[in-house]
Amino acid sequence: MKQLLLSIITLLPLVVWGQNVTNIAAQQLGKNIQISYDLDKTANITVYVSMDGGKTYGAPLQQVTGDVGKGVAPGHKTVLWNVLAERENLKGENIVFKVTTGGGRYKDCTVNGLTFRMVYVEGGTFTMGCTAEQGGDCDDDEKPTHQVTLSDYYIGETEVTQALWEAVMGSNPSYFKGADRPVETVSWDDVQVFLRKLNQLTGRTFRLPTEAEWEYAARGGNKSRGYKYAGSNSIDEVAWYGGNSSSQTHPVKGKWANELGLYDMIGNVWEWCSDLFGSYSSSSQTNPTGASSGSYRVNRGGSWYYDARFCRSTIRHGNTPDDRDISLGFRLSLSLN
Repeated sequence: MKQLLLSIITLLPLVVWGQNVTNIAAQQLGKNIQISYDLDKTANITVYVSMDGGKTYGAPLQQVTGDVGKGVAPGHKTVLWNVLAERENLKGENIVFKVTTGGGRYKDCTVNGLTFRMVYVEGGTFTMGCTAEQGGDCDDDEKPTHQVTLSDYYIGETEVTQALWEAVMGSNPSYFKGADRPVETVSWDDVQVFLRKLNQLTGRTFRLPTEAEWEYAARGGNKSRGYKYAGSNSIDEVAWYGGNSSSQTHPVKGKWANELGLYDMIGNVWEWCSDLFGSYSSSSQTNPTGASSGSYRVNRGGSWYYDARFCRSTIRHGNTPDDRDISLGFRLSLSLN
């Protein structure tokens, strides 16, 4: 049963991102929480919650009304969060909210009545490959580390679900059936057909992420906290993998999001990337697109079948583009231009 143990909640001081928000406060109103703030310039407003005193945040709160979202005008503002519409429970002594300006950095896209979310990833420079937090788990193909600079892009909030695949393709090839589970048993070639149809239906240019885009997003982009896994140093918090999956996929968004608000970047299903599989170079690169030749396409992130070592943010794998497997799926990417 859903519960809101309000008597033991401590609402810590709020965190503000952006220079235009002041005088913030939070209070409990029955089964809701009201967040108020002053805004001195029109801005997009997004609200997050942390359960550990602000160390980590998940995706933006969705069940919020009032002065939140795009184009909030200046003045004294209030946001009301319907807690139990979004959470099974809320309790603790380290609850803290974050209000951001310039928020709402995502695109909601709809195809044949089904809406899915793309999350904005601000570009930057990062070290790709076997960095220190991976410990002794790295394979040789994760070396050498090298500097990569990426432009801004969007990436899917979740792996492509069976519901989205069906909305585009009219069928469902997956072994583990469930509308909110990731689609699997799809080859790289199958995904290209899906992308062409999706782009025809939406007028956009969706694609697979490059391997570098995938790893940067898994690491948390420019919000990275340097975790071994995508969003935590505890794999059970962020992934369905061999140690907790009961040998099957699970609905997306069942584990914590990473620093960018992305779910299941590791575990659940391996995710196809656009690149041909090849060896790393130690040289710095800008917007790399993979090897110039080869027989295998990259997939990343591990799956429900594999142990923790194979579900890290730097693990690499390759399959022939016609290979279908019950642990192979994908997520979408979208360039800004």
